[in-house]
Amino acid sequence: MKILIAIIMFSAIILIHELGHFLLAKINGISVTEFSLGMGPRLFSIQKGETRYSVKLLPLGGSCAMVGEDTAEEELPGSFNAAPVWARISVVAAGLVFNFILAFILSVIIVGFVGYDPAEIMDVQKDSAAETAGLETGDVITEYNGYHVDLAKDLYVYSYLNELKEGDTVILKVRRDGETKEIQYTPDVSVRYLLGFNRSDASSMTVESLIAGMPLEMAGLQPGDTITAINGTEIADGEAYDAYLKEHPLSDEPVEITYVRDGLDYTATITPQEYRTPQLGFSYNLGYEKTSGLGVLKYGVLEVKYMIRTTLLSLKQLVTGSLGFKDLSGPVGVVDAIGTTYEESKSEGTLMLWMNLLNMAVFLSANLGVMNLLPLPALDGGRLVFLVIEAIRRKPINREVEGMVHFAGLMLLMALMVVVMYNDILKIF
Repeated sequence: MKILIAIIMFSAIILIHELGHFLLAKINGISVTEFSLGMGPRLFSIQKGETRYSVKLLPLGGSCAMVGEDTAEEELPGSFNAAPVWARISVVAAGLVFNFILAFILSVIIVGFVGYDPAEIMDVQKDSAAETAGLETGDVITEYNGYHVDLAKDLYVYSYLNELKEGDTVILKVRRDGETKEIQYTPDVSVRYLLGFNRSDASSMTVESLIAGMPLEMAGLQPGDTITAINGTEIADGEAYDAYLKEHPLSDEPVEITYVRDGLDYTATITPQEYRTPQLGFSYNLGYEKTSGLGVLKYGVLEVKYMIRTTLLSLKQLVTGSLGFKDLSGPVGVVDAIGTTYEESKSEGTLMLWMNLLNMAVFLSANLGVMNLLPLPALDGGRLVFLVIEAIRRKPINREVEGMVHFAGLMLLMALMVVVMYNDILKIF
C-alpha cells in the first residue's frame, strides 16, 4: 500500500508540472504531439486531435512533447520555435509555476486543518546567557543571525544546517508586545565527556555504530560488540548504563570497558573525549496554533516560502561541500521517503496521516519547482536562460548550439540520476 501511495503522489506532482507546459502550449498555439504519464514503453494511449495521451511503463516521470521543441525547425506552423519568444518563456516557466501553485493549495489545506507553528519562546534557561541578555518567555523570534524567521521550522532548519560553534554570537530579533527588540549574546557552553558510540536502541548496550576519531573506535571496538561493564560495574542494559553515568559521570579520567564479541570477553582502557556544545539557552514552540480567514492564506504562502528556502539552503550546503552526493535522493529515495512517512503516520490517526502526506507533497512540489528553475542545461531553468537572452538580443542563439548544450546537459543529468539512484538503493537495503 505504501509503495502504491508513494507512486501515485510522485506521479501526480510530475503530472501537474507537465500539465503546466501542456496548457500554456495549447493557449499559445503550439502543437503537442504527446502528453504522457510515466517513462519508457507505452502501456496504453489514446489519440485526440493532434495529441496522443499516454500512460507508460515506468510511473516515475512524465512528458509534454511539443512540435519542434528540440529541433531547429522554426517555420513549421504550430512548432515551438515558431511561437513568439515570450510565449515560449511562458510555456517553459509554466511547469514550475504549476508546482508552486500546487504547493500553495496543499499548504492552505494543511494550515486550515492544523494551523501554523510560530517561533515562540517557551522557556528560557535560568541564569543562562540568553536570560541575562533579556530574552523572555513569550517572545516570538522573527530573525536569527540575520535569517528571517516566519515559522518555528525556519529556525529549526537554519540552526540545524548552520551549527553554532563555541564563541559564536547569537543575534535575535523578537516580537514582544507589538514591538521588535534585538537581543545579542554569546551562548554558554555545555561540557560533556563521551565514549563515542551509538546504541542499537535505548535499552541495548550493543554498539550500532562508532563515531570516527572517538575513544571506542580508537580502542578497536566494532559495530555488533556489546558493552557489558565499565570499571568493573556490570552494565546489563541501557537503563543500567544511564544509572551508572548519573552516579559516575564520565570525565577526563581513564575508564576500563568490558565488551563481548563473538561470545568472548575483551577489555579496553580508554579516556573519554571532551565534547563542548554551545547552548542557545532557550526552547521554542514546535506545536501548531489554529488560524482562520486571511491567516490561512498568509501562512499557506509562508509554508511554501519555507519549503523553497529549505531547498535553497540545502543546495547551498551541497555546493559548499557541507552535504555530499550521499545526501541526495532521486525518484527511488523519494518513493521510499513517502512510504516511510505513511508507515510512521498511521499510528497518529487518519487526519495526521493525510496531513503528513500532504506536507510531503508540498515539499516535493516546491522542490521540483526550485530544481527546475536552476539555470542548468536540459532543465527548464536552462531553457529559460536561452529564451531570456533571445528576448534581450532580439534574435535566437544558434539552434544547433543550443541543442548540443541541452543534449550534453541531459547526458550529465542522466549520469547523475544513475549515481543518485544507486545511493538510494544502498540506503534502502
